[in-house]
Amino acid sequence: MSFPKNFYWGGATAANQIEGAYNVDGRGLARTDVTTAGSLHQNRQVTYKFKDGRTGKGSFIPSDATGAVLPGEYYPNQEAIDFYHHYKEDIKLFAEMGFKMFRMSISWSRIFPTGEEDKPNQAGLDFYRKVFEELHKYNIEPLVTISHSDDPLAMEEKYHDWGNRKVIDLYAKFAETLFKEYKGLVHYWLTFNEINSTVMFMHFGGHQASDEEYQHAYQKLHYQFVASAKAVQIGHQIDPNNQIGCMICGIATYPLTPDPKDILLNEHMWERDIYYCGDVQCKGKYPTFAHRLWDKHHVKLDITDEDREILKNGTVDMYTFSYYMSSAVTTHKDQEEVGGNLSTGARNPYLNYSEWEWADDPDGLQYYLEKMYDRYELPMMIVENGLGAIDKIDADGKIHDDYRIQYLKEHIEAMDRAIQNGVDLRGYTTWGCIDLVSAGTGQMSKRYGFIYVDRDDQGHGTMKRMKKDSFDWYRKVIKSNGEEL
Repeated sequence: MSFPKNFYWGGATAANQIEGAYNVDGRGLARTDVTTAGSLHQNRQVTYKFKDGRTGKGSFIPSDATGAVLPGEYYPNQEAIDFYHHYKEDIKLFAEMGFKMFRMSISWSRIFPTGEEDKPNQAGLDFYRKVFEELHKYNIEPLVTISHSDDPLAMEEKYHDWGNRKVIDLYAKFAETLFKEYKGLVHYWLTFNEINSTVMFMHFGGHQASDEEYQHAYQKLHYQFVASAKAVQIGHQIDPNNQIGCMICGIATYPLTPDPKDILLNEHMWERDIYYCGDVQCKGKYPTFAHRLWDKHHVKLDITDEDREILKNGTVDMYTFSYYMSSAVTTHKDQEEVGGNLSTGARNPYLNYSEWEWADDPDGLQYYLEKMYDRYELPMMIVENGLGAIDKIDADGKIHDDYRIQYLKEHIEAMDRAIQNGVDLRGYTTWGCIDLVSAGTGQMSKRYGFIYVDRDDQGHGTMKRMKKDSFDWYRKVIKSNGEEL
């Protein structure tokens, strides 16, 4: 194996999927707090209340309603796995595995409950300081996502989910607060989680978005690009040692057939779903094909010369991404399609699929790494990768998750091949290193972790932590720097 000497092995989580304590110590509501549980074939829903007291739930909150916690509904993220009260126990387990890095996020609404307060919530700042200090006690480097699917709900509703330029400055204030507060404690930052998912979701599951939806999506992205670039500049000013990255949802796509129309369709998919966001954040400007994407849906961006200058001067230091699966695309309508959780496209006959219809494709990870490094020539980190599966406690009281070990082993081997081919890969943080609430389905039964958490899809359980077989396996991988798989 050829992993660098100081390679960052570790695991990844998100505040809204592990912390719980949703109404503790001054935290405000986020959308995830009013989002119900779902399953593979049942979408999660948000609950809301109108001014006249009527309530409802659906795929979105109506413009004349506000998100609300309703009696009789189950909201899995509200308690999650209660990392808020278990963080010392959990970090000790991460240290036992030998983690060099722990990716986590900071709940915006725990720092600024509505997003618009003049002063941050001190209890929230204190909590994360304790977490960072605990990590450093074991020489674990924090990798912190500033915004990871938990913007303050009040701000989201008031400004229509980044539909207003004012949110740029609110985000910049939030980021500046974090950079100042945790100077010396945190050196690695990500501005937005899977920023490109905004456009990806426009066509997931066969959804045909309207031009109005595309207008909002591209405008939201533009404001987030400017906010990200501002944060990069602020972070570098406060501490020149800060390394700040983008975070892309990395799905490698292939043409299903050699039909030239499939080849062209595939290239346009890469441009829309992957390159568009990466180019702006890594190169500091919109790519030439952006105009084709905008014109297709009659998008007219609110963009200023000052915005362009900010984007130019706020490029990221590293390219980080998630990778779980690949996808295949075709112009031929008679092909079998994939219909799982957050998966779409044609079924690839050369790949196996998980219970959630995600293609198991380690070669796709090598392909993605080499393709993106060639395009941007920036240090890279894989900050999410893992297998969601149903784990069973066997008669011997243990969890034998050989399927997870095999999945991770094959992807680590793919990483090694990419490094040998010249990719500057600095770190690997597996997703859901401890079982957590699934973002897509709200389930606990879709487990990723090396550590089992006793909690089910209805919110029952003791929260007891238990090591799986993969726990000891990953410890050996880290100790051997990838030599022993």
